[in-house]
Amino acid sequence: MEIRGTVIRATGSWYEVMHGGGVIRCRIRGRLRLRGVRSTNPVVVGDEVCCASDEGGEWNITDIAPRRNYIIRRASNLSKESHIIAANIDRALLLATLSEPSTPPEFIDRFLVTCQAYGIPVTILLAKADTLHREPERAAEFLDTYRKAGYEVVEVSSFDGTGIGRVKELMRGCTTLLSGNSGVGKSTLVGTVSPGLDIRTGAVSESHGKGRHTTTFSTMYPLEGGGYVIDTPGIKGFGLIDIDNHELWHYFPEMISRSSECRFYNCTHTHEPGCAVMRAVECGDIALSRYESYLKMLDDDEKYRK
Repeated sequence: MEIRGTVIRATGSWYEVMHGGGVIRCRIRGRLRLRGVRSTNPVVVGDEVCCASDEGGEWNITDIAPRRNYIIRRASNLSKESHIIAANIDRALLLATLSEPSTPPEFIDRFLVTCQAYGIPVTILLAKADTLHREPERAAEFLDTYRKAGYEVVEVSSFDGTGIGRVKELMRGCTTLLSGNSGVGKSTLVGTVSPGLDIRTGAVSESHGKGRHTTTFSTMYPLEGGGYVIDTPGIKGFGLIDIDNHELWHYFPEMISRSSECRFYNCTHTHEPGCAVMRAVECGDIALSRYESYLKMLDDDEKYRK
């Protein structure tokens, strides 16, 4: 007997697959690991798979349908392998915080570049909106930086409900990936958007100011308003993979919009005379932090593997 379904939970050993008749628990058949996929996880949440039961009644994933897209990063401490976070996504939401914990700009920019590269619409959610008045200048700078770059930034708060309506609109009818560093409040946000879901939450470590991992495995949940959300474990770092240095600037929308004004058609926006991108940085039309992220990605991506 064979069935087709969608992977809604991946633990690395077992996979839960949703199909017309409910949810079944599966393992991976060994040969799937021998297809030359340079990934630490050959099957991920969001994958459309074919499953078959063996003589003992145990289900095995026997085939994976081609993915229309996915979010990928360099695997931790491995230079030649990748870690796929989720597949077949309609939209990504990146939850960021200014403090307790503070989301590093380079993490945000690497995540955004990956979404651009794989054709996944992404919206930034600036969390803890009810506390932003404590750091008005930092909040204003953050909003200006990413809105000027061309991204929608939504201020959200699970405490007072700020922005929750907009988040529900973005998620409705879609398969949405919700990502961010540990401790930024992903699981709390999902519980606010869809209160009927039972998702574990945790606090930020007082001694380190860093988030605690509360979501252990990536899981897809059905939303009350229609659609699904993929809640992922907190990510510490986001190393790029399979993005060539020569094409990197194509994934910065604010660079793309000005590149036609550069003197040279093959401008790398690093040293060339007559570079419209560098001129925009000098004028403040492109945020210096974004440009610095671009230069860091060109220079030291091999060092960024956590």
